[in-house]
Amino acid sequence: MDDSTEKYRAPALEKGLDILEYLANHGEGVSQGEVAKALDRSQSEIYRMLSTLVRRNYVTRSITGDRYTLSLKMFAISQRHPPIGRVIEEALPRMRAVARKAWQSCHIGMESNGDIVIVASAESPGNWSLALRSGTVIGLWNTGTGRTLAAFRSQDALEDLIAMHRRATGEPELNRAVFDDHLARIRAVGYEKMESATAVGVTNLAFPIFGPSGDVTAVLSCPYLERVDDLNVPSLDEVAELYHALARELTAMYGGADPAGKDG
Repeated sequence: MDDSTEKYRAPALEKGLDILEYLANHGEGVSQGEVAKALDRSQSEIYRMLSTLVRRNYVTRSITGDRYTLSLKMFAISQRHPPIGRVIEEALPRMRAVARKAWQSCHIGMESNGDIVIVASAESPGNWSLALRSGTVIGLWNTGTGRTLAAFRSQDALEDLIAMHRRATGEPELNRAVFDDHLARIRAVGYEKMESATAVGVTNLAFPIFGPSGDVTAVLSCPYLERVDDLNVPSLDEVAELYHALARELTAMYGGADPAGKDG
């Protein structure tokens, strides 16, 4: 860290952010002592920070008073961010309609400071489905959503994304040559179709949603589960076309256009 960066540090803010990031990885709740030990801080300074975060409603305290968890305040704030809010507002009713037609769940992922975050999801109408919850952080190089968000970026933007990215739970180390091969294939066909690298029996379909500047704004993905019973549902290819059409529709509604001019 150079002198100029050190000069403008805000230790109290960094301490608060460390606590929020730690709590984000421990949804079951943690004690004040566990936070202090994990962050190598004193009990008293952690107590002061937690008290402030509770007062500002970023953190909730258990009824017994000994466990702390993140509230939904940060998620609610993120929804007010215009690009996210607009995409979700336009997308959710259409996602639900297509999910009912396809009999397959879907979700939208976006990049936030190097993290790949699910911001909206719609479940299949059937008795079982695979749907990622909003707020879930997933991998960059081992998911269709992450790869598609990476594929349609300039080289400089791609390098920045890789540098900022923090591996999600279960995400393997980056093999850059393999990753670049995936991105080249996605650019060539305009979307990702891959066997899931996180679950057996799932085929991931991922389609870019472009913004007005031609940059990828979000990715619409479907974790396709093949039915083997007697229910007559759309095939993988039919589901791919349904969701690809929805991604194109959302791109148009967002005022965007596929910079490569691909339409499927």
